[in-house]
Amino acid sequence: MPLHTGSAQPDGRPRSLNPFFGEANPAVEMSEAPHKHRLPDGPMPPSVAYQLVHDELMLDGNARLNLATFVTTWMEEQADRLMSECRDKNMIDKDEYPRSAELERRCVAMLAHLWNAPRPETVVGCSTNGSSEACMLAGMALKRRWIRRNADRYPSADARPNLVMGVNVQVCWEKFCTFWEVEARQVPMEGDRFHIDPQAAADLCDENTIGVVGILGSTFDGSYEPIADLCVALDALQERSGLDIPVHVDGASGAMIAPFLDEDLVWDFRLPRVSSINTSGHKYGLVYPGVGWALWRDQEVLPEELVFRVNYLGGDMPTFALNFSRPGAQVVAQYYTFLRLGRDGYRAVQQTTRDVARSLAERVEALGDFRLLTRGDQLPVFAFTTAAEVKAYDVFDVSRRLREFGWLVPAYTFPADREDLSVLRIVCRNGFSTDLADLFMDDLTRLLPLVRRQTCPMTRDKRLATSFHH
Repeated sequence: MPLHTGSAQPDGRPRSLNPFFGEANPAVEMSEAPHKHRLPDGPMPPSVAYQLVHDELMLDGNARLNLATFVTTWMEEQADRLMSECRDKNMIDKDEYPRSAELERRCVAMLAHLWNAPRPETVVGCSTNGSSEACMLAGMALKRRWIRRNADRYPSADARPNLVMGVNVQVCWEKFCTFWEVEARQVPMEGDRFHIDPQAAADLCDENTIGVVGILGSTFDGSYEPIADLCVALDALQERSGLDIPVHVDGASGAMIAPFLDEDLVWDFRLPRVSSINTSGHKYGLVYPGVGWALWRDQEVLPEELVFRVNYLGGDMPTFALNFSRPGAQVVAQYYTFLRLGRDGYRAVQQTTRDVARSLAERVEALGDFRLLTRGDQLPVFAFTTAAEVKAYDVFDVSRRLREFGWLVPAYTFPADREDLSVLRIVCRNGFSTDLADLFMDDLTRLLPLVRRQTCPMTRDKRLATSFHH
């Protein structure tokens, strides 16, 4: 909880500012800082307000050195310019901003082709604030379709809807289940399997299951879940029981990696059981936050009563979103990036990022102090833990020491049934170059002698030490 201490120091003296912040006479101006927790009494020059905010933000971490986040931290100058030109446009006002609405429609069409929709012209979709909102929308559609099929017995005591997923899902799926009163049935981790088991998922399904979520790129370790095998297990379940359970693919990261680097991997609309897919445009879609995308195979799997329709230029523009007002800048930036890169450009960018991840993983392993869980050969992400013989320190010590060099690397404990395992995870993104990877290795190598001299790990409460929140 924030403490509202006002602008005075403990001894009652006013907080002083840099006299040069004053625009006229530094000898007489800006002797007292404005209040932080209530509106100032009067205005101040824009340059002063800017400098006050700018100086405080200097204490934030450097986004380019943040190896925890999947979110894009670098774009070209031209993209910055376009976003600046569009930041005042409200994306929901499709009749006032018809060209922005058209660019959104084109992005949906491009993704439908990219994800191998059998009939791309029948795919429906929309932009969102991010993949979390897209997941909420997909879950809502799954639940509404289940309600339709079970109108004769829902609501009732024996008809509580459930959603099956791995325990490794992003927290937005737990939020969905809580907010929309759906039972979350989670497949636990086991041994060296850190994501969903297809047969275990099918075994959790029953007549109240609204769908199964498959993750194309787990945030815990960067691995793809076996979406095709999951569909096979559900096909077999339907043959045995008659239960027809749809699959939603949470492709927050992998849906913008696999189409370019793993073209033979079948995970998308080529699988008839996949009813919807989401992705984050602001992750490996290479756009600043926040933009996400949600697509449904056809209108049949997106209940019409959930769609809000806007007429623009005599046409019909369906929208389906939890948020209403939001800037159009990110949608425009997504379209710019699609045009700018094309398939070959995306392939080159994502391949370079994967190459950096694989190379860095091998170099970390070569140090001898660490054991790799993944190698960056699916998502350009890899997780590693300390080797069995390392007793002087743990992953939390390494994370803390790396922060002293400016690197933000999350250390966290895995969920239920593998809570014994604590790891570090590195996310490689466009802009994290080989040169930056070299600098990271220099700093990691430099800190190892320090932690090796410890008598024991320094972290007492791992719940407080973890820096994994997304």
